Amino acid sequence: MDFKYCKLEIFIPETHLPALQKTLREVDAGHIGNYDSCMSSSEVIGYWRPLEGCNPYIGNEGEISKEPEVKVEVTVFTEAVDRTIEAIKKVHPYEEPVINAIPILRTSF
Repeated sequence: MDFKYCKLEIFIPETHLPALQKTLREVDAGHIGNYDSCMSSSEVIGYWRPLEGCNPYIGNEGEISKEPEVKVEVTVFTEAVDRTIEAIKKVHPYEEPVINAIPILRTSF
């Protein structure tokens, strides 16, 4: 089955939200009909443990970290997923950012 759209889930510190919004607009992610810059965000708590050899943005090697983050959801054309993720990585502070691309079976637009 071919999917026309995907939803990206991006977990990022709230401090980096303005840079992310600018980047998403520049690659035309979140363009729905006559609207652009369409996205949503939710406050979440992220947990992780940096392993040996990591260079974490936050946290210490071998210790479980817990920090507030924002989960951003944005709809993109499936053909634009790879270039959108690459653009996001340029403004994302994490060494290993979590960016999920989820196919959308159906939308209302």
